[in-house]
Amino acid sequence: MNLLKIDNLHASIGEEKILNGFSLEINAGETHAIMGPNGSGKSTLSYVLSGKDDYDVTEGSIHLKSKNISGLEADERSKLGMFLAFQYPIELPGVTGMTFLRTIINSSRLANNLPELEGIEIVKLIREKAANLEISQDMLKRFVNVGFSGGEKKRFEILQMSLLNPSIAILDETDSGLDVDALRIVGNGVTELKSKDRGMLVITHYQRLLDHIIPDFVHIMVKGKILESGGPELAKVVEKEGYKRFIDEN
Repeated sequence: MNLLKIDNLHASIGEEKILNGFSLEINAGETHAIMGPNGSGKSTLSYVLSGKDDYDVTEGSIHLKSKNISGLEADERSKLGMFLAFQYPIELPGVTGMTFLRTIINSSRLANNLPELEGIEIVKLIREKAANLEISQDMLKRFVNVGFSGGEKKRFEILQMSLLNPSIAILDETDSGLDVDALRIVGNGVTELKSKDRGMLVITHYQRLLDHIIPDFVHIMVKGKILESGGPELAKVVEKEGYKRFIDEN
């Protein structure tokens, strides 16, 4: 089943054109990785897919489960099953982790015509998922991302993903700012969320994350479009040789 189809996508912010005919299809059960040098448009792609303001799609289309979502707001895309793990998660002073997670869980359930979870049922669910990511109960009582380390922020992102159970998950440089131990925890957490019903798009600079999240396909992105695609071995070529060849060819 095709979950995400990006066809000839062109996008800009202000006068700057960033995506230049980007196309990609992700089927259920597939994990795709996008690698590329700084300024290649990787994070812009994640923002455009998720419906972030200020990015203008000038050509092409985005289909999520066969529905054209190009004109939908970010919350509408989320309700249809899209999730974005941010490279730089924002702080929410005054909002505790537990309150935030309860809210997003029940908002998602209501959007899918499911009853809200209450009391001990939702607390038990959150604590169980948090334990899998080595997130303490104390961390759930703190304000979201306030004073969190880089690893804590990324683990909290993956916790949200596990609770929302999206159809398509986009991870924007989730390895950014992680030490070896945090990378292992996050990588294992993402791997456990792979399923035959979910597609994943992993955006990264480095091979090291892909040692934990083994992708089915790797794509090299330069100047807003894919230049080459292959299997996991392509990431190892990049790790060894860098991006110079792809930049020179473009």
